[in-house]
Amino acid sequence: MTDRRPVQTAAAPAAIGSYSQAIVAAGLVHCSGQVALDPLSGELQGSTAAEQARVALANLSAVLQAAGSGMDRVLKCNVYLTDLEDFGAVNEVYARAFEGEIPPARACVEVSRLPKDAKVEIDCVARV
Repeated sequence: MTDRRPVQTAAAPAAIGSYSQAIVAAGLVHCSGQVALDPLSGELQGSTAAEQARVALANLSAVLQAAGSGMDRVLKCNVYLTDLEDFGAVNEVYARAFEGEIPPARACVEVSRLPKDAKVEIDCVARV
């Protein structure tokens, strides 16, 4: 398909597999999941789920900006936690990321494991 454009930015961690940081198509940006990796070192940041959520959301914001979008244009997020007991702490961080905005639709699920043994991964779809 020639109507889709990949998004790549050094302000967020490089893909650690055969995928794009995001794809823009039909006025939407589909962002791959972000974990709490430092964009420069590739090392996992933060020891708690809340700390990791802050970094993951910052990485997601950088990808959205590179796509010509932003957190204020997010329509749907998926949040993956390795321990659903972390929901409350992650939800507080998540709510601050969308403070003052109409919060996007969201799903939050517990998974057995995430890349780099992260505690949190977040992906989204947004308007461009």
